[in-house]
Amino acid sequence: MPDLVSKLVKAEIEAAKTWISRTAKDAGIGSVWFLIALFFLFWLIPMILVFAVAGLSSWWPVWLSALAVIGLLLLCVLVCAVFGIVKFRKVLRRENPGQAIATDVRIVKDAGDDKL
Repeated sequence: MPDLVSKLVKAEIEAAKTWISRTAKDAGIGSVWFLIALFFLFWLIPMILVFAVAGLSSWWPVWLSALAVIGLLLLCVLVCAVFGIVKFRKVLRRENPGQAIATDVRIVKDAGDDKL
């Protein structure tokens, strides 16, 4: 019976190693595909902006079209930056577990000093 349990444990460990190996390989390949998609997205964004300027230039002068697209992009940057600052302030106000443990240790230490 102990030999059977030992073999079972070894087989389970080998199965876990195989699963981890396959999963890591698939995750790595999936990450590469996401990086390739991000590369194409990186080049797609300027093309969309050129398309917007070209489209607006059929009604406005080219310089005004470019200025309008730049203004829209700056507005998007400002809105996203404000949202990011709000979220980071919320994170910074939150007490992390390390601070909570330090506070608990300090309270216990102070309570122990009072009894002496």
